This record gives sequence, C-alpha cells and structure tokens, in this order.
Amino acid sequence: MNKKTVKDMEVKGKKVLVRCDFNVPMDEEKNITDSTRIIAALPTIQYLLENNCAVILCSHLGRPKGEFKPEFSLQPVAKELSKQLGKEVIMAKDVVGEDATSKAKNLQLGQVMLLENVRYHREETDNDPEFSKKLANMAEVYVNDAFGAAHRAHASTAGVTQYLPAVSGFLIEKELQFLGNALNNPERPFVAILGGAKVSDKIGVIDSLLEKVDTLIIGGGMAYTFFKAQGYNVGDSICELDKLDLAKEAMKKAKEKGVKLMLPVDTKIGKEFKPDTESKTVAWTEIPDGWEGFDIGEKTIEMFCDELKTAKTVIWNGPLGLFEFDQFAVGTNAIAKTLAQIEATTIIGGGDSAAAVKKAGLEDKMTHISTGGGASLEFLEGKKLPGIECLMNQ
Repeated sequence: MNKKTVKDMEVKGKKVLVRCDFNVPMDEEKNITDSTRIIAALPTIQYLLENNCAVILCSHLGRPKGEFKPEFSLQPVAKELSKQLGKEVIMAKDVVGEDATSKAKNLQLGQVMLLENVRYHREETDNDPEFSKKLANMAEVYVNDAFGAAHRAHASTAGVTQYLPAVSGFLIEKELQFLGNALNNPERPFVAILGGAKVSDKIGVIDSLLEKVDTLIIGGGMAYTFFKAQGYNVGDSICELDKLDLAKEAMKKAKEKGVKLMLPVDTKIGKEFKPDTESKTVAWTEIPDGWEGFDIGEKTIEMFCDELKTAKTVIWNGPLGLFEFDQFAVGTNAIAKTLAQIEATTIIGGGDSAAAVKKAGLEDKMTHISTGGGASLEFLEGKKLPGIECLMNQ
C-alpha cells in the first residue's frame, strides 16, 4: 500500500480534482449534524491552496440512484466548507454538465469549487469510462481523499485514474498508515474487538484477524450466533442460523492458532426493542424464551476491560450492544472509556463504533478513528480497495 501522496506530486499552479467523502448526516432542515468528514478533508484542501492550485472537489451524498433529487444536494456542504476554509466555495449546479464545465474552466488559482452529487449520474456507480473522462477533463491532477468510498470502483474513485496522474490525499495516507501498521507490524499484545449485529458482515474479518491478533473479543448481536453454535438457547436474540458452522470454525481456528477468543459470560436482556423495556442480566447460557440480548453484562464488561488494560494495539469495529438506547449502551461505553485510558494504539473502525465513541465524548482520546466503516472492514479483511489500488505507487 505504498502509494504516492499529494506531496510526491508537483501540484503548484495546477487544476486539481479531489474526491472527498462529504457523505454527511443532515437533519430535516438540511443542517449538517456531524461535520467530521468535512473537517477530515481540510488538510488536503488547505495544502493545495497553499500551493496555489485551483481546487475542484467532488463527492457523493446518500443514494439518489442516478436521479437528481434536491434532498441529496451538496449545497449545505459548500456552505459549511466555505465557513471552515474562510473563503467562498463555488457551487456547481451539475456534475459534468454545462455549469460545472464552464465553472471549472474559469476557476482561478486559489479558488475552490464543489461539483454536485456525483451519484446524480448512474454512470458514477457504473464506473462509466465516458463519464470518468468528462470528470478528468476538468483537471490536470487527481487526488483521492475519500477513504469511506475507497472500497468502491466508481468513476470518481477509480475511473478518473485512467486519464489523470492519481495520488492520495493526507486522509487516505493517515488511514493506510494506522490500519496498515496495526495489521502488519502491531505492538503486542494485539487485541481486536468485533461487535455489531451480524457474523455474516464480519466473517472475513474474523478469519483475517485470527491470523494476526493475540486476543479476539466478540460482542454485540453477533455473539448470540456463537452461543447458539455451542448449543445454547438465545431466546429472541438476533441469531444467524445459517452461520452456526462459520462460528464453530472460527472457534476451532482460534484454538489452533493459539488466539484467545473471548465471548460474553453474561448478557443484559430486554423484553422488547424499545428504550424503556423491562431488562435484567443473565448468564450467557440462560437466556429465556421471549427475551432478547441487547448488551453485555457486568461480569463481561469487567473481563473484557481487564484484557484491554494489558493491550498495546487495539482495533475496534462494531458496538457491543444496542448503544442507541441508553440502558443498553453500558457495555459499549465501558469499552470506550477503557480504551481512552490505556497506553496503547487504539484504532476505531468507523461506522457505529465511531458514532459510539463520539456519543461518549471520547473521540479525542483515541489514536485514530477511521472515516470509513465499510472500507476499514474490507481493509481488515485483507481485501484490495479499488480506490487505492489505482493510485500511483511510490
């Protein structure tokens, strides 16, 4: 993954097309509720402005599925970016249409413009060569800084690299550095925590991590598939009956590899899927019918946290309970607090785990929070990310 970055390319005085990940959450009034991804893109944009470039930004937002839908417009992003950069960001009305091409053509050095949502065109997700070429024609250099979209071979992440010299921005460089070092050269003990709802989403990651970690901690909804695989009742808990063999194989592989695989020993269960449901804590072998597991129990929290206190490298992907409901966020919050206190490299794999850490107000205590949930998962799985593979090598 030794890719050239924007610093390895002569960019002074050039027109540069930058793929960012501005897929940010907004409320009904179109106010951005979390600008983390916008802030994460600033170092690359500022570097280009310092080098007197004309900067053309592009991104997707949501899934408009190839149609113009005003609710998916990047207009609010242009507004927020203008505020963050302290200068006007020119907003194009389209992506490769007349407005965008004329604005790109007339863009002066030191100016910034933002194209409309690239997913307004089906050609984006189809990685259409003609569409890619139109995008590329606007600039002289291409920079990919959208780690959150790097696992997709789309026109704006991969196709354009056929027509322009292509390098990574500082955000992708940082992601590769932290995730790559953790996987290839971790300080040990190396502990991975996997949560979230489904084993099927993480089976490749489990397989890959069992080759590298000293301890693998499994929690969240996926733990119940592991309980069931050992022949225990899981009540109404989420459970993938077609993945029981995969869970058994993972336990067997951990044993063979000498990896400590830790599962919850108790679980907090609830009657219904709602914030104020009746709840109690039971041993993992004693979940009654009609009840559903929503969090790890007190004994499990203590056991997992004790294990983490000796770790030197930790990767965490997926919450350990239904953290959106306060009474079932206890386990996830306890893990976040422990990671904030230990002397270790702590890497949070984007998505819900990043949201949980932010909700607990501990994001500044982590070594690195990935901006791409899906991309970081595929990276941990050892898959090649198309949006990175196509960049120039060192």
